[in-house]
Amino acid sequence: MILRDKPSWVELAFAVRGSIVPLIAPRIAGLMLFSALMVLLHNRYGAFPELEAVGFTVFGIALSLFLGFRNNAAYDRWWEGRKLWGGLLADMRSLAREVQLFVADEDRQRRIIRAARAFIHLHRANLRKLKDDERARELGGVLADAPHPPCAALDAITAELGDALRSGTMDGFGAKALQERVASIALQQAGCERIANTPLPYVYSLLIYRTTYVYCLLLPLALVGTAGWMTPVFVGIVAYVFLGLAEVTEDLSHPFGTTPNALPLDAICRAVEISLAPHLGEEPPAPLGAKNFYLS
Repeated sequence: MILRDKPSWVELAFAVRGSIVPLIAPRIAGLMLFSALMVLLHNRYGAFPELEAVGFTVFGIALSLFLGFRNNAAYDRWWEGRKLWGGLLADMRSLAREVQLFVADEDRQRRIIRAARAFIHLHRANLRKLKDDERARELGGVLADAPHPPCAALDAITAELGDALRSGTMDGFGAKALQERVASIALQQAGCERIANTPLPYVYSLLIYRTTYVYCLLLPLALVGTAGWMTPVFVGIVAYVFLGLAEVTEDLSHPFGTTPNALPLDAICRAVEISLAPHLGEEPPAPLGAKNFYLS
């Protein structure tokens, strides 16, 4: 995720990190070259008809509305993912406190809290489809080789709670409270997996990109008579707006990825480690900071 203050006009003009420009620049350049070719052919041979701009105005408004709808859908996914991870952070903190309150055996307390710490990293690696994440494997140990590592970590916590209840080191009220906490964690885990495994319908992307290219390729027919050699410039601006917004929505619709605009899952996991360290008698690690305005 990009973290920076409101940019100055110079930064606004030249900022690249977090911008969508590097992804769409080749396509914009191609559309501008195509427009320049159309202007050249029109000026020399009159090869293309000059169309009225009214139809393109209506076309552009319809395309803008559909892009806005898709942007809202993508941002809803991004924001829901952030709320789910905020809930997981709160649940991790509450779990550690409740374990120390209800479980009498200190060794068992530490095993449960370590399993919770492993879970958050295994969950991050699972969402990002990282097969050999170093931190997840370091904290998860054998859990990292399970068919579903995050669930294996929750199963380990539940097994410890069951043993504590049967051995009499935790009463029934504590078992109920802690099992409800684990259920809350599992619910938010499932919510994250639902977002990660259910992308926006492919037909949305197909329709958006196809319509955008058709619009940009036909736009010179409405501009060539009045704008002349400025036509490629105007086409480039329009392509930047429409293609840029389409790519932004594509980026936001995958909130758990590793792109600059994805959620900072590494930083949230580090916040969990910092919160759990005192309960384990360990020195808390330093929080992660942004590097070149990027917080991973």
